[in-house]
Amino acid sequence: MRAPRHRVPGPDAGSPMRRRLAPLPALLLAPFAVAHAEAIGEVDTVFKWIGPDHKIVVEAHDDPKVPGVTCYTSRAKTGGIKGALGVAEDRSEASIACRQVGPVSIPKALPEQEEVFSERISLVFKKLRIVRMVDRRRNTLVYLTYAERLIEGSPQNSVTAVPVDPATPIPVK
Repeated sequence: MRAPRHRVPGPDAGSPMRRRLAPLPALLLAPFAVAHAEAIGEVDTVFKWIGPDHKIVVEAHDDPKVPGVTCYTSRAKTGGIKGALGVAEDRSEASIACRQVGPVSIPKALPEQEEVFSERISLVFKKLRIVRMVDRRRNTLVYLTYAERLIEGSPQNSVTAVPVDPATPIPVK
């Protein structure tokens, strides 16, 4: 006969915060989850005597609604004193390549066009965006990256596509 298992509470198991959050289902907390880019690497492009060097950064962005698809972006990041203080305005050029990195599954219908990721690339005025579009005719996911400026957008953009196996039709809202 097995001895009954007893759970030993951790040091914060009885804390008021833990008691308050314990009954909340994960679905209530999901809207507060923020998609983050995962840094893959960087290369220096211009040496700066003071502050960090100018560089090109490469980041991975997993599509939150399409497991098995990851987008890789590369973009310039300004260094120097302004870059170190976080007030530099990065250039608008970016490149994107999205790939199937595992089995593609689409659990819910997708909108025909949707922003997948957004990241601020200047203190106030500019954001880097990734938008997913569905090409129903070719059963393909198309990803576009561009920089959006508060006052004036940039025509600089890059596009890539991930074909989905015809046996897995993409459901569209």
